[in-house]
Amino acid sequence: MSSVTEVRAQTSAAAGPAAPDPAAAWPVTVLERRPGWRPFDLRELWRFRELLYFLMWRDIKVRYKQRVLGAAWALIQPLATMAVFALFLGRASGLIGDLPYSYSLFVLAGLLPWMFFANAVASAGGSIVGNQNLVTKVYFPRLIIPMGAVGAGLVDLFIAFGMLLILMVCQGLWPGWGFAWLPLLLLMLVVAALGVGTLLAALTVAYRDFRFVVPFLVQLWMFATPSIYMQADRVVGERWLWLLPLNPAYGLIVNFRQAVLSGSMDFYALAVSGAVSVALLLLGCLYFRRVERSFADII
Repeated sequence: MSSVTEVRAQTSAAAGPAAPDPAAAWPVTVLERRPGWRPFDLRELWRFRELLYFLMWRDIKVRYKQRVLGAAWALIQPLATMAVFALFLGRASGLIGDLPYSYSLFVLAGLLPWMFFANAVASAGGSIVGNQNLVTKVYFPRLIIPMGAVGAGLVDLFIAFGMLLILMVCQGLWPGWGFAWLPLLLLMLVVAALGVGTLLAALTVAYRDFRFVVPFLVQLWMFATPSIYMQADRVVGERWLWLLPLNPAYGLIVNFRQAVLSGSMDFYALAVSGAVSVALLLLGCLYFRRVERSFADII
């Protein structure tokens, strides 16, 4: 027996050292639930920033792929809606008030942020179900999916905003210092849309009826936001005007229009709607993070 062992030892020594196992050098990722309430992990989201970029780019390409008019649809939708409002409400001076510019420009400056908000909410709400093959195959922070859906909507907003600037110049209205507020207002619009969108995305996975509820909800929300198509103080009166900014779209759209058309900012509406937007983002992300581990099982 000892001779056999010696022969094996000599054979192993002659063969040289064993080749290293390539699998031993692979990084090991441990997935575990972290204690406490954390609406999102910024470090993890930053690690997957390239995936966020590719998801946004994919949504943009799919949106305009094989379309005859291409990006012109970003102009047709707000222009057609503006024409409808101008046709039916353009002469209702009691609801609109005296404006230093045309009513069409007033409506268009409110429609652009609203359409971005509405489309972003609808896209984010169905984003998880729409990417079920990706969710069930590989790990990544699922919050990136609704974030990509919201970010892709910015392209339409920028295209339509260029048209708004052209119409302003044609009417002799030049950009003023109010444009300095636009980055903050745009950020708050993204925050509000992402908050509502992530909440609806998580609910849609568990309750597929929300796919039909979201379009109906967005349509009602537009008429519940009078700042889009009229001056709200002429409808609800000064007594109840303080309640309207609880609708985050109201305060952000009012100030977006004022910033673009060189009007006075409504800081009360901006503060209240901004606070509601942040609260919606925290609520939506908390619920999303709580249920996301079950997405792959029930989707």
